[in-house]
Amino acid sequence: MKHVIVIGGGVVGLTSAWWLLDAGYSVTLVERAATVGSAASARNGGQLSYRYVAPLADAGVPLKALQWLFDRNGPLRFRPEADLRQWRWLASFIAHCGASINRRTTGRLLQLGELSRQAMAQLESHVGLDDFAWRDAGKLVVYRTAKAFAAAASRAGAGTVLDARACVAREPALFAAAGSLAGGIYNSGEAVADCQAFCQALAARLQAHQHFRGIVHADAHSLIGNRGRIVGVRTATGVMQADDYVLAAGIQSRTLAQTAGIYLPLYPLKGYSLSAPIRATDVAPHVSVTDFERKVLYARIGSQLRVAAMVDMVGEDASLDAKRLATLTRQVRETMPHAADYAQVVPWAGLRPATPGSAPIVGATPYDNLWLNVGHGPLGFTFACGTATMLAALMQGRAAPIPLDGLTLR
Repeated sequence: MKHVIVIGGGVVGLTSAWWLLDAGYSVTLVERAATVGSAASARNGGQLSYRYVAPLADAGVPLKALQWLFDRNGPLRFRPEADLRQWRWLASFIAHCGASINRRTTGRLLQLGELSRQAMAQLESHVGLDDFAWRDAGKLVVYRTAKAFAAAASRAGAGTVLDARACVAREPALFAAAGSLAGGIYNSGEAVADCQAFCQALAARLQAHQHFRGIVHADAHSLIGNRGRIVGVRTATGVMQADDYVLAAGIQSRTLAQTAGIYLPLYPLKGYSLSAPIRATDVAPHVSVTDFERKVLYARIGSQLRVAAMVDMVGEDASLDAKRLATLTRQVRETMPHAADYAQVVPWAGLRPATPGSAPIVGATPYDNLWLNVGHGPLGFTFACGTATMLAALMQGRAAPIPLDGLTLR
């Protein structure tokens, strides 16, 4: 039985460990935080958007980004860094901003989304849905401009097209925003859940597996390579060794790969969320809602309203920005003023490790025993189960369940 060290205790690392155990490996998980699921997996949007997978890079996005930069309430903020990795990522991102490239990437991500949906369903016999507040909520994407709404409605297979009145009928929590909506697109089959609770529930199942060697809470500093193989990972508590190694450590994977001479095209897109308790008198959304122009997501997760938004390109800075949070809070109060107790809101910020084209990177590296499961961006929870099944298949020498085109390091 081959031993694998999986570096990363977020949703991607945990699902990787689970499917590798299922494939017959023994697994050790390395996580630098004291608890699993405490970084980008902690309080993210909670949406499992298997059919709404629009890549960030698209035609017209660079111009929109410039406009957002001059809008203090805009969804994007950029701070230049003296770091070549930021500029290299931006150059590649702009190169991906074409309609034809976007269509190809969307096709890949839709396949990955369906694979992930099926893989999540397989976990139901091991991790109870109630353990992480999973709910088949459906998804409603609302548009504030007629142009954006018309473009979305014209896409084949977009979903059920609704005018503004029908949007409010489908989700009454939008009543205060009805006058500013052009319309919306609804899709059933999309879910919401608590990602951190999922991580904790899955970690408990891992601990009970006979071939799981445990979770080592230590900071991984570097990979040790020798003659085309990784021979160890140096951590704060010493060198750890295994037969194979998997990088699934979010944005930390970028630095760890660099110690082995591998460039990973990842950049941390900082996002924010608000969590507020839902009272009996509140009109909270039952449907998962995305405000397209403002790039704000709303999801009812258990007894909480989760709101997630914004992209800050400010390097590896996960601190809370009071001005950004104030903007988000104001927008939420305008759109859904009676959805939760905003006086008790809990803010959060996390770093989402994104590739320029929005597609994750799965599989082999120049080292024959080092594997990748990285770059999921804001869709880590959505894609984690799917990329874990792909990783396990590739490590066993089997064909991946979906085409790998656009999803590998090459």
